[in-house]
Amino acid sequence: MNIVIAGCGKIGSTVIASLTAEGHSITAIDTNVKALDAVTDNFDAMTVCGNAADSDALNEAGIDKAELFVALTGSDEVNMLSCFIAKKMGAKYTVARIRNPEYNDQSLGLLRLHLDLAGAVNPDYLAARELFNILKLPSAANVETFSRRNLEMIELRLKPESALAGLRLMDMRKKYPGQYLVGVVQRDDKVYIPDGNFELSPGDKIGITASPTELHKLLKSIGTTQKQAKSVMIVGAGRTCFYLAKMLLAGGSNVTIIEKDMKRCNEMSDALRGAVVINGDGANQDLLLEAGLENTDAFLSLTGMDEENILLCYYAATKNVPKVIPKVNRDEFALIAEKMGLDTVVSPRKISSNVFVGFARALKNSLGSKIETLYKLMDGKAEALEFDAQDDPSYVRIPLKDIRLKPNTLVAGIIRSRKTIIPMGNDTILPGDKVVILTAGKRMNDLADIIK
Repeated sequence: MNIVIAGCGKIGSTVIASLTAEGHSITAIDTNVKALDAVTDNFDAMTVCGNAADSDALNEAGIDKAELFVALTGSDEVNMLSCFIAKKMGAKYTVARIRNPEYNDQSLGLLRLHLDLAGAVNPDYLAARELFNILKLPSAANVETFSRRNLEMIELRLKPESALAGLRLMDMRKKYPGQYLVGVVQRDDKVYIPDGNFELSPGDKIGITASPTELHKLLKSIGTTQKQAKSVMIVGAGRTCFYLAKMLLAGGSNVTIIEKDMKRCNEMSDALRGAVVINGDGANQDLLLEAGLENTDAFLSLTGMDEENILLCYYAATKNVPKVIPKVNRDEFALIAEKMGLDTVVSPRKISSNVFVGFARALKNSLGSKIETLYKLMDGKAEALEFDAQDDPSYVRIPLKDIRLKPNTLVAGIIRSRKTIIPMGNDTILPGDKVVILTAGKRMNDLADIIK
């Protein structure tokens, strides 16, 4: 598929990496020559130096043949304008990054309608929503949601003292009965879609799918339940902090925000009634302690520096804060954070990239089952995809035990009329079902791709 991407910054370069890996033909537009040089050095992509809202630059990028135009510059206004012009010049679908909270309220629907946008992506809001989901279930290293939270998938890191260490999955189901499924396991650098004979070991990262109620029940029974974070301290008052704090306050949590910039502190104080906003350097340990670090349920460092975020969260962990989460965009730093014992990190770049990959796959397969959601799991080595099932005779109304699935592929959940089904061999897929598939080492565009 021909895709034109405007903006080669942090988000743009990550999206380019993901979409070139998917086999799409990419043309990148940017005014920064160094950013374009980095694209050509690292990816198989064409580049155009120019303003994304300039028709000449769009024309040079071949916008009339583009099936998708993605605007990811640092300006919401440029993104919206370039999408409008690109659509007029022949781009089939356009998607804009829109970050400003003023554009992400009731006016967003109006903007999408009049600009004819296929989608609007806000990396800061997406990151905040992921953080909010994790803080509601802090025992998990990560939480992914499907079909409006009717089905969830959590990632757990098994500690040596874990009740699950040493258990085969079939024995786990007997010892801890319930409607859940251990669908994916990462051990060192390998990822498995396990069967019942698979034995769990300390250090494994496991992915469990179930309804929220069943997940809480399971975590309680294995002794890893951790109360929902009710007091949260955040360093760095950027947009992700704003969206997250707004969600937390609405949910009844106490929020403390530490920010160096006085002007930003005043803006946050005005916008977030109920939050405690402190003007100061979050790297100052005395300040953190005075602000109540040792009595908080969760500590998040959301500054623009990965290294600072990791170190601050490591310090918070040494003060026995139950849940610590750094914002980390660079893959190499995410690995360092994990080795330091920080199992949960959030990356707005990766979250946004997943959205665009899913969108591109859905467009590529516009006649088949629609991809509703796509998540990269286990350090990107596995995927969870939510499909909208069509009336396809190759898989509907056939017991799952009679469908020959491809290796390393699993039907992990079915949502039917808001009812969550953890599928067994006799269960079937019906038209209109939301179906969650787990896969390792395979790329799926359609629900029919599960069939061998």
